[in-house]
Amino acid sequence: MHHSRRKPTTLAAVGALTLVGVLSACSSGGAAAGGETGGGDDATYTWWDPYPQHDDSSDWAGRVQACGEEAGVAIERTAYDTTALTNQALLAAQEGTSPDVILLDNPAVSTLADTGMLTTVDEFGLDTSAIDENLLAAGVVGGETYGIPIGANTLSLYYNAEVLEAAGVDPASITDWDSLTAALKAVTDNGDKGITFAGIGTEEGSFQFLPWFWGAGADLRDLDSPEAVAALELWTGWLDEGYAPNSVINNSQNTVWEEFLTGDFGFAVNGTWQVDSAAGADFEAGTVQLPARDGGVAPAPTGGEFIMAPVQEDTERYDVTRQIVECMTTPEGFVETANTFAYYVPPTADGQAALIEEKPELEPWVEAVRNAKGRTSDDLGADYPMISEALWTAVQNALSGAATPEEALTTAQTEAETATS
Repeated sequence: MHHSRRKPTTLAAVGALTLVGVLSACSSGGAAAGGETGGGDDATYTWWDPYPQHDDSSDWAGRVQACGEEAGVAIERTAYDTTALTNQALLAAQEGTSPDVILLDNPAVSTLADTGMLTTVDEFGLDTSAIDENLLAAGVVGGETYGIPIGANTLSLYYNAEVLEAAGVDPASITDWDSLTAALKAVTDNGDKGITFAGIGTEEGSFQFLPWFWGAGADLRDLDSPEAVAALELWTGWLDEGYAPNSVINNSQNTVWEEFLTGDFGFAVNGTWQVDSAAGADFEAGTVQLPARDGGVAPAPTGGEFIMAPVQEDTERYDVTRQIVECMTTPEGFVETANTFAYYVPPTADGQAALIEEKPELEPWVEAVRNAKGRTSDDLGADYPMISEALWTAVQNALSGAATPEEALTTAQTEAETATS
């Protein structure tokens, strides 16, 4: 197998990569089970993933080992938090110690691919024809596909059924921005709080803003378009009218959820990973799709990891590595991952149908994932982190009143062009 290496990216070059694994639902923490470096003997294959919260006794670790056993080898697993994993992977590429298999949050795929440290799915002989195109797109860089999503999750609009009923709001009526804003007015007029979301100055802020940005028809290469301005004006308008609290400026997605669980809010923007928590809330919680500006479903960003095979000097290892990857990406494997993590939707139609058959309550989330979009789609590749930082900075400036939405986004576009040129 031939793979042309590009010069490895230095760690300094990815200093702006502050991807927090917002939809990996990964807790922070250092390395967990397994060794520290790649390589290994012929009977041991190395595996890195961003799930330090799942130790050697977990169902997830058991799945990993089972795939190794099926391929006739032992797997030495190491777990890092998402940001540490990205940096460790880049360092390993420089040192020639990459693991045989790596799972990584999808926006970081392009950063690793740009170094030349990853094999493509075509080079590796992996079949991706059944993978939903919108989910696979997050791993496409320069027309080449790197890795396979093991599952996906995304955002929707949670609602408190009791608050909405008291305000006379039918959740089914929320089909566009105007109907959502009208619902927020009805809820606040009735004495409750409207909506909470994460506008924090990190990747989480961009993640939560993107459904409104894309739902207006905006493009990440054109941050100061009229459509982008309209999306930011929607958010600032909600603050100005008192439909959203000022706390959204500093809200993380966890904080948003804590606010929603108080029972005081009609709506909250959050993700698949809160399904179980919502079911256990002190009130009836439901979801509707995030609406696009003029109707329909807004594309929300995809979260979730890709499974990839880094380049190895010993190419004879690839055959077993391919068996391990294929074990994790069978139709049954996708459903098993979804059941193991609860917050993942399989990336194939067959897997999604099987999941809905087992858990029909997840059907709205399957629909949301089918409408979702990768953050690095549109061939943004390694430019995405810089664009995202400019975008979340603009959101911060507009929500705080430091600049108008138009001013904030004009500055953001200039910053993004400078950073990616």
